[in-house]
Amino acid sequence: MVPTVDLLVPVKPLHRAKTRLLGAADGGAGDPRAHARLALALARDTLAAAAAASCVRRLVAITSDPMVLDALAGDGVRTVPDSPDAGLNPALRHGERVLRGTDPGAAVGVLQADLPALRPNELDAAVRDGLARGGRVFCPDRSGSGTTLLLATTGHPLEPRFGAGSAAAHRGTGAAELAGNWPGLRCDVDTADDLAVARALGLGPATRFALGS
Repeated sequence: MVPTVDLLVPVKPLHRAKTRLLGAADGGAGDPRAHARLALALARDTLAAAAAASCVRRLVAITSDPMVLDALAGDGVRTVPDSPDAGLNPALRHGERVLRGTDPGAAVGVLQADLPALRPNELDAAVRDGLARGGRVFCPDRSGSGTTLLLATTGHPLEPRFGAGSAAAHRGTGAAELAGNWPGLRCDVDTADDLAVARALGLGPATRFALGS
């Protein structure tokens, strides 16, 4: 039987998301509407890749943004509210309670929502590796300082420590580091340089459309 995980993907309100990418969608003009479309596209491509991964059993986006909710409803993605609206880690703990409330024995995980070059086979490989190790594991981003994926197997809490220096923070709580060759999984997009790297790897269709390419 294929090992599976229930995956949370937090999506920020679009007006607060990806501020360092402002102007990337419209040649530097900085139109908030174009920026919101790009931030949403990053999340939609990430969620589409995760939905296509065979190791993902349940996929849930955490968001209260009306534009995100409308788009994800059209994509068939389940959502839960960003509760208690007190930042990322409290929202993830709430999402974990929702998932484990219906299946206490589930393996649960968090995937960042800004991985437009993610491939389903990369996520499958990372999840299989992580679940085989057991306990808590994380995948650092390509800079080595951030975290793109956090997994917790049955009987282990997620203990999310997302934010600046999250890789070191997760390592400090005893989570083991995943070290596979998964460039799309490691390529979170915060800056124009990150976006260029993701473009070279191959962007998902929503992000390509938002960039007009």
